[in-house]
Amino acid sequence: MPLTDTMLRNLKADGTPSKLADSEGLYLYLSPTGGKLWRMDYRFAGKRKTLSFGAYPAVSLKDARSKRDNTKELLAKDMDPGAHKKAVKAEAEAVAKEQALTFAVVAQEWFETKKDVYAASNIKKKQWLIDLLNEHIGNKPITTLVPADVLGAIRPIEAAGHSVTAHKMAETAGQVCRFARTCGYIVFNPADGLKEVLKPIQTKHYATLTDPAAVGHLLRCIDEYQGGVIVGYALKILPYLALRSAELRGGRWSEIDLDKAVWIVPASRREKAKDGGGMKMRIAHEVPLPTQVVGFFRELHMLTGNGKLCFPGRHSSSQCISDMALLNAIRRMGFSKEEMTIHGFRAMLSTILNEKKLEWGFDADIIEAQLAHKEQNAVRGAYNHASYLEQRRAMLQKWADFLDELRQSS
Repeated sequence: MPLTDTMLRNLKADGTPSKLADSEGLYLYLSPTGGKLWRMDYRFAGKRKTLSFGAYPAVSLKDARSKRDNTKELLAKDMDPGAHKKAVKAEAEAVAKEQALTFAVVAQEWFETKKDVYAASNIKKKQWLIDLLNEHIGNKPITTLVPADVLGAIRPIEAAGHSVTAHKMAETAGQVCRFARTCGYIVFNPADGLKEVLKPIQTKHYATLTDPAAVGHLLRCIDEYQGGVIVGYALKILPYLALRSAELRGGRWSEIDLDKAVWIVPASRREKAKDGGGMKMRIAHEVPLPTQVVGFFRELHMLTGNGKLCFPGRHSSSQCISDMALLNAIRRMGFSKEEMTIHGFRAMLSTILNEKKLEWGFDADIIEAQLAHKEQNAVRGAYNHASYLEQRRAMLQKWADFLDELRQSS
């Protein structure tokens, strides 16, 4: 007799297992503890097998019979219902995993493997770029991404005029997708070639002064600066060395040997440079000090020599002066952003020295070594910085004397 819902609800376990047949091979297995499990026995390829359909009442009598009928249809097609069930389950699990493996999830996995190689400031920038991408494609399974999806996340940033950020987003998306491909999550990289369709980055030329009379006027204005003394000394030293602002402002007394007239900016405070293999690394920068700069530092040492920082901020001895403090000082002297910037001191040195390199007898490589531009090969970069030290010392002293002449000219 076929089973009914009333019979099923009233079934009680008696401590021994039992089978209650329904029809066409379907039966209910009643466990010793009272569990009610739908099962069906069948034969395939000469072997007896059992298929489970779930437990009553989660699987109703009607549903169990429907599963039985589906099983019989598979057998009629010479298909093993048990193998088919496993295949369907595996496919469902794969789809669920694919849906869960979104761009945001993979980006975070990639970021966790790479963030130790980034400086603290760059970690925040990289996370910000990932967040920008996640706003548009973060919830999309990475297996479904196509180039148009990734480009669609970048185009609004580019349209807003942020070309550099757009290219950085493309670079980050490429890194995440290459990671995903290597891990076997995707077959092709949907971020490949994105930079080719983005507008090229417009090179930013920093405003600077290169006319001798204008440079002399700038130096005299710095000498007459009536603001903070520490900021004043930073501005006095900056034209002679043309270091990057952060490298100068963050200078420690422990890095400077005034007797040997040398300042070694450690690798930990320098920007990362890429070698030919794409590996990011920092290289310490040895800076020879002209006699004028040694004099400035000796004067400054009487003010800040008891602390760690050469240029401590006004409100905290543990924090250096800010880039904005230097920039505001330049503005108060009357120089507009179209005339002079803090980075413009590097451009000033580079432009004038390259104009005078033949006259003064200095090779362009010596100028580049002083500016510490990124070397294509890290080993070559380290060698150049060391081998050019004495040449750079002579060049910077010549430069310092030249600046003094401009300062004194009216």
